[in-house]
Amino acid sequence: MNRDENRIPLEMQDAEVVLYPDFFATKEADVLFSALSETIAWRQDPIRIYGRVVDQPRLTAWYGNAGRSYTYSGIKMDPLPWTPVLLQIRRRIEAVAGVAFNSVLLNQYRNERDSVSWHSDDEPELGVNPVIASVSFGATRRFQFKHKHDPHLRATVDLTHGSLLVMAGPTQHYWKHQIPKSTRPHGSRINLTFRVIR
Repeated sequence: MNRDENRIPLEMQDAEVVLYPDFFATKEADVLFSALSETIAWRQDPIRIYGRVVDQPRLTAWYGNAGRSYTYSGIKMDPLPWTPVLLQIRRRIEAVAGVAFNSVLLNQYRNERDSVSWHSDDEPELGVNPVIASVSFGATRRFQFKHKHDPHLRATVDLTHGSLLVMAGPTQHYWKHQIPKSTRPHGSRINLTFRVIR
């Protein structure tokens, strides 16, 4: 398949967002989902929300080049070394994104109760106009955007098994995104967001 034939730019003001719904074919995505489930060193860090310390409502992991640590919401993550499966996925993503990524944040949403709240990927170590390449395996989850300055501007996309979403340009300056909790049962979903730490 020519990947460009399945390239869907999202019509969003002040943003550059492109969806590749079937970037990984189903059989390959099945294999990668199983490998990530079994080989990644998942962790669950505490986070402070409205003055209370609670466990994050998902599992996380941070892999990348030596010295490329990442800090968000008061959590510092030092990189674990790249695994063969992560390198395999990274090579495929880089060919489309046109970026040499040096790190990846992994999130495992175990069921419909796991989530991530509204945020932008705008930490200083990501630099100006970062390219974030987000790959999803497993259960489909709804990914929501809202504009930081115009509450009427919103967008929603379902991230399916094997899909790739690339956010670039001014997206992180103007938009927040989230994976909300759901009232419908959902199986496990693993998401990888490839980044460049400066």
